[in-house]
Amino acid sequence: VQLVESGGGLVQPGGSLRLSCRASGLTFNYYIMGWFRQASGKEREFVAAIRGIAGNTKYADSVKGRFTISRDNAKNTVYLQMNSLNVEDTAVYYCAATRTSWNSNAIGSAYDYWGQGIQVTVSS
Repeated sequence: VQLVESGGGLVQPGGSLRLSCRASGLTFNYYIMGWFRQASGKEREFVAAIRGIAGNTKYADSVKGRFTISRDNAKNTVYLQMNSLNVEDTAVYYCAATRTSWNSNAIGSAYDYWGQGIQVTVSS
């Protein structure tokens, strides 16, 4: 299984970025896909998750209303549209895949597969 993130980079406060994560080696629509992030010196935290077929979504309070998670099962890809970015969003962002129950979608240890991570830096 491989998860490969793309789309990160440097953006000014108030700007937008869209992260992509392409999965291979798994039956993509069977999996809940999640985004997590880890800022320097801090613990990894949940950002958002999306269910495989039904498409239910869940967000951390810190990103609700600014970030949108979506998926294209035909392309084995999950996206994270990030708007109104601020400096506190600076982190390495990871996508992850799990077949755990939907109730555990915010728990990092419930995820089976992880991408290598991609840097997002919000700075003026």
